[in-house]
Amino acid sequence: MNEVVETLRKIEEKYKLFQQQQFTFIRALERTREEAHDSIRPVSSIVQVQCYKDHHCYNSTDSRILSMFVSICNELRCLCQRMETVHAGDSVTKGLLEKCKVLLNDSNDFSALRATYPHGVVNYLSLEEARHRYGGVVSVLPIVLDSMREWVTHSKRYLLPNERQCQRCKYEDPRLGKKAPWIPPGNTST
Repeated sequence: MNEVVETLRKIEEKYKLFQQQQFTFIRALERTREEAHDSIRPVSSIVQVQCYKDHHCYNSTDSRILSMFVSICNELRCLCQRMETVHAGDSVTKGLLEKCKVLLNDSNDFSALRATYPHGVVNYLSLEEARHRYGGVVSVLPIVLDSMREWVTHSKRYLLPNERQCQRCKYEDPRLGKKAPWIPPGNTST
């Protein structure tokens, strides 16, 4: 669990750096969309951003910021898989992880997605940009990060306290002492 929390913290630090460069990110998307002759439809998926970067980006600053977005998405996707293996969870944590997996799916259409308060990412866009072009692409990361933070909080509060308490006091579960000893198959002697 500590590894998950530490990884999430590192990704959040990268996201804060990315967030400070949102204007650069939007301008990079504008330039690559113009180059791709794709200025009408909204930016709606991670694959679309990757395609702009790979095939229509001729500026190192644009390439760097688009790569940063795709990299953060990939790191969040890996963390999502790691969270599944750390703890089986309950319906709440499974629902949060499922939401993250859907949002981080390469071909998921997030054009209608909008981050709300306390995230101001959409507020920095003009009305036209927010409504029609970039509202979803700037909203996907804060929404996924919020869901992952919620997963960590819920897991620590409701799913892991019993494990933590048992490790702290070295308490041995009495049910384990009542189990019958394991006998290999084919061995009938006791």
